[in-house]
Amino acid sequence: MSSMLSSTPIECPQYLIDQAKQLTAAPTAIVNAGARLPMESAQQAAEKGLIEPVLVGDVNDIQAIAKEINWDISNLRIVSADGEVAAAEASVSLARNGEVTSLMKGNLHTDNLLRAVINRDTGLRTGRRLSHLFHMTVPGSDSSICITDAAINVLPSIDIKLDIARNATTVMHALGNKAPKIAVLSATEVPTASVPSSMDAEEITKEAANGAVPGAIVDGPLAFDNAVSAEAAKVKGIDSPVAGNADVLLVPNIEAGNVLFKQMVYFMSAAAAGIVMGAKVPIVLTSRADPVSARLASAALASIVASAT
Repeated sequence: MSSMLSSTPIECPQYLIDQAKQLTAAPTAIVNAGARLPMESAQQAAEKGLIEPVLVGDVNDIQAIAKEINWDISNLRIVSADGEVAAAEASVSLARNGEVTSLMKGNLHTDNLLRAVINRDTGLRTGRRLSHLFHMTVPGSDSSICITDAAINVLPSIDIKLDIARNATTVMHALGNKAPKIAVLSATEVPTASVPSSMDAEEITKEAANGAVPGAIVDGPLAFDNAVSAEAAKVKGIDSPVAGNADVLLVPNIEAGNVLFKQMVYFMSAAAAGIVMGAKVPIVLTSRADPVSARLASAALASIVASAT
């Protein structure tokens, strides 16, 4: 094991659990629930009072696994669906009809789930681009930082980045931050033609100043150090309400976001609570590699967002 890797256990941030527990447990469709990992995740989130699971998938598989993990699901709703695509469509339909207020990915490929979500006729479109947000916390600290988009939009245009910023603002408002500071990241804090993301950031900042991202303070381009360290911003002579105080890091592309969030997980034992925004309901996209703490944090975050929107 590399000596750089953190051996500190990843912790689910207690304040997220506490905030979610004050709300009514969000009715949540577990999409294609008939596998051990999604069932255990749903069980833990339900036992913590974060969600009220609606189990969608193969009824026999669901019941067999519930028995295996000692989970009494006799009072839960089970919706029969045969296969990934059918489970995705059935879950999306529940959300469209207001029977669930969030979705949690179970045993299926992400693209099958999102295809059902963005279907023009039967999906959960809002006119806003779907984007993913990671709410990152490290053990022993009460502060958090959000990274977006590290999972869905590969090389977003200016318009898509504005939607990503709007989606992040919705999440921050739900968490109680009424004027989140969003740093539009690049490799430089000076707009430079040879660094396209810095030119994008300048344009996004201008549009936000004209009201394109209501309820947030947006500034860029900012390099990572200037976004998170007041000292670094001071040394560079950057005068900005966001510099050194960023709540949200809007990354230039998926690679930057992917490296940044994984670096925090593996070097700092950060809990990455991830949700997809921009559809009619928040969507929890967990990965097989996620620890239980991150799954619980994601469920809590989705529940908080679902009750606020």
